[in-house]
Amino acid sequence: MKQEERMNKASIKAALLKGEKVTLECKRARNEVPKSVWETYSAFANTIGGLILLGVDEDLKEKNSKKRYQILGVEDPQKIVTDFWNTINSDKVNQNILNNSDVEIVSIDGMQIVCIHVPQADWRMKPIYLNGNVYKGTFRRNHEGDYHCTERQVKSMIRDSFEDGNDGLLMEHFGMDDIDPDSLRRYRTLFQYRNEGHVWNEIDDKSFLKNLGGYIVDRASGKEGLTMAGLLMFGKGLSVRERFDNFRMDYIDFCNLIGEERYSDRLTYDGRWENNLYQFFSRVIPKVTFDLPRPFRMEGIQRIDDTPQHKAVREAFTNAIIHSDFAMDAGILRIEKHDEKLVFRNPGLLRVPIEQIYEGGVSYARNPKIQNMLRMVGYGENLGSGFPLILEAWKQAGWALPELKNKIDLDEVELTLPVQRDEDNTLKGTLKSSQKSTLKSMQKKPENTRESTQKSTLKSSQKSSQKSSQKSMQKIIELIITSPYITLSEMATFLGMTRRGVDKNIQKLKEQGIIQRVGSDKGGHWEIIEEK
Repeated sequence: MKQEERMNKASIKAALLKGEKVTLECKRARNEVPKSVWETYSAFANTIGGLILLGVDEDLKEKNSKKRYQILGVEDPQKIVTDFWNTINSDKVNQNILNNSDVEIVSIDGMQIVCIHVPQADWRMKPIYLNGNVYKGTFRRNHEGDYHCTERQVKSMIRDSFEDGNDGLLMEHFGMDDIDPDSLRRYRTLFQYRNEGHVWNEIDDKSFLKNLGGYIVDRASGKEGLTMAGLLMFGKGLSVRERFDNFRMDYIDFCNLIGEERYSDRLTYDGRWENNLYQFFSRVIPKVTFDLPRPFRMEGIQRIDDTPQHKAVREAFTNAIIHSDFAMDAGILRIEKHDEKLVFRNPGLLRVPIEQIYEGGVSYARNPKIQNMLRMVGYGENLGSGFPLILEAWKQAGWALPELKNKIDLDEVELTLPVQRDEDNTLKGTLKSSQKSTLKSMQKKPENTRESTQKSTLKSSQKSSQKSSQKSMQKIIELIITSPYITLSEMATFLGMTRRGVDKNIQKLKEQGIIQRVGSDKGGHWEIIEEK
């Protein structure tokens, strides 16, 4: 909204009627600028911006918004405006983020009030604080009003002001011994597959991490070791928890609950996997995407039917990771799967206003090194087009629009992706024992499922069965490289094949010495056998 449209009689009355405490502050101000204005200025600037109205009284006990505000006006508005500008340009505040058009005198019902629009401060300028004291003079806003920021919140804003992000920092005393070799090997296998002929494919692990931003040598001090990105992405679970004991990852599936079940599937740290970001990402991606409508298909090793919705979900997951504040005191990267929606939560507030994110064109990841690591293996946009991509995918599907929230009271961002179901394509959730029986019963009656069509199609194309089998095996290899923890049922859904057909091709790949199963059927994973 343009400035002249925002500050006029109609828009001010509309704001008073709406009465949103988090973005509106009214103050009596007959002859001077109230001292509390500066706390509100700091709070609005450090949160999501807001409107200060001088000359309007608020009855905090009145619940009816039509009666809550009384326009009293000010006696000498020009003097108040002059005093305001003189103070804001002094050392009262560390930075003046207002333009001349942000302060106006507006006439309402024969009285004059002073309107001060405070925008959300640029993330590189935060925190905005008072009286030269960053820890005692920094405020934020919630529905109760202005409040002093904690030291943790101030440090978070200071971290966010680093243009190079946070994840390139040296983690002293953490080196290559803290890297989980299995996680890094899987990533390198996928990297090589996505970047055939890349010069990094021939170098050792340490050099590879240096080039990727996961390992650093400080020339000034001579110290070297893993960066935050390197440790979080590929570190051993024990090492990650030792350095980031405040942070955890959690995936919960609430689909198709039966009886008193709290959830149908969950992935949280239980000692059976190295809880680094890469393993969490590669394990959860198949769970949140495999049963979306119109699953993707491939021709050889090229995706030719990767639906916009699948791509949007991967983008949402990637965004949750690259925008997380991993240094918070109690941060949770949490992915939830519900019957009617997917929910992505990450610690840390948005660095830019929500409006800019909806519009696209801005990309300021907290963790640019991790962003690059994921981008190099095919995940995530880095040109500010990620969220518009999600919106467009949901619009194409005809689903309710995604909702992005800055949850200020929790210091987290929440993205909800509504998913519409129909009788032919219901999201089944992660397969569990109670659900497998249902699927088995469906498989006994192929006339009621998509498999009947697939089987009849296969029979009609027996002359090209050998060529089809080769393509199917290539597809399975692609899935295993991308998602080592994928199950046979998930493969079948992804590829539009029967479970039996997938199993048959798996056996061929095993016999040819191309893949192997490591661990149990339930808790293990697939591996590509490297040539000696």
